Amino acid sequence: MKILLINQVFVSPEEPGHTRHFEMGKHLRERGHELVIVASDLNYQTGRRVTQSRAEQTFDGVRVLRAAMLPAIHRSYVWRVAAFLTFMLSSVWTALRVRDADLIMGTTPPIFQALSAWMVAALRRKPFLLEVRDLWPEFGISMGVLKNPLVIKLSRGLENFLYQRAAHILVNSPAYKEYMINKNVPENKITYIPYGTDIEMFNPSVDGSFIREELNLKDKFVVLYAGALGQANDLDTLLRAAKRLNENNKIRFVLFGDGKERERLQNEARQMNLSNVIFAGVKAKKEMPAVIASADVCLAILQNISMFRTTYPNKVFDYMAAGRATVLVIDGVSRQLIESSRGGVYVPPADDAALAQTILDLSQDARRVKEMGENARAYLVQHLNRRDKLNETLALFEQLTKG
Repeated sequence: MKILLINQVFVSPEEPGHTRHFEMGKHLRERGHELVIVASDLNYQTGRRVTQSRAEQTFDGVRVLRAAMLPAIHRSYVWRVAAFLTFMLSSVWTALRVRDADLIMGTTPPIFQALSAWMVAALRRKPFLLEVRDLWPEFGISMGVLKNPLVIKLSRGLENFLYQRAAHILVNSPAYKEYMINKNVPENKITYIPYGTDIEMFNPSVDGSFIREELNLKDKFVVLYAGALGQANDLDTLLRAAKRLNENNKIRFVLFGDGKERERLQNEARQMNLSNVIFAGVKAKKEMPAVIASADVCLAILQNISMFRTTYPNKVFDYMAAGRATVLVIDGVSRQLIESSRGGVYVPPADDAALAQTILDLSQDARRVKEMGENARAYLVQHLNRRDKLNETLALFEQLTKG
């Protein structure tokens, strides 16, 4: 089979971010298939160009065709939409260079690129698989990003259009499936496959001591946040918790990542005179196992919004595979995961006092932290090994291309 994927936010191992689609491409190649990816020329975390050329690239055998996008994703939301629209148009033109694909796959968010995939599938008369990684526009509406009634109506119309036109829908959270069924999408049209993680890349034997040495954290209790520094991530709650612990010389909050809110958060930390928060910059995905290995506990946090109870942050899977306890400031399906695995501690969203107290307690209980990390790893290996999940995805591809 040849699968064509349009994904604006594709990340290679040389960049910061999540590399699931790269790993999918490698997995397919090992089994005699091919995944061709149409990606933008910007990294979604940093907003910077990853290539100065539109030429085709290959990463460990995975073909990537770059399509132009306006470099404005870290500006206002109007500019972000403008950037998304430029990719929507350029990606169609780029994707049409691939003439022999058996299946066209679109992914959302951003939702516009999924429309590009539908158009290419329609023009090529091939099945259209819609992958839903987050529920847009509902997340944007819940965060207050989308406020205009007409824009909301049009966005929901586009969402429903894609659900109806897709030959099949792939979701990474059980709550997304329930959401779509409530929107009258037939249950047999939806497949739930969680992403999981690479249990060989992220494992407890990785040495992260050099990261601790670089950041002068040798004897500290390190609370790691790894990921996007965006509006959805509610890192202001983290800063308020850090303020409560600022006099504790043992605890350090280390943030690896970039995003639209980075500069504001750094300024806020300076104004709060926080000596226990380190903005450590970005690392390529291939370096993240060592970053996570440098932590004592890892943090996942989102805004206190009901829609976020439906989502699985990918970083939690990596934390678990690395044998690190998760401090989870997200309710819903992610909380169920952490509590089922006994691999971490749940803290109510937006509660900086509870977050500070939880971290203080964990910093004084090394045995509990170690036990939770071991539980997390064992659960992840049994239930969320990415290789197993990619085999399930491959079976879905084969099913959709048989006709």
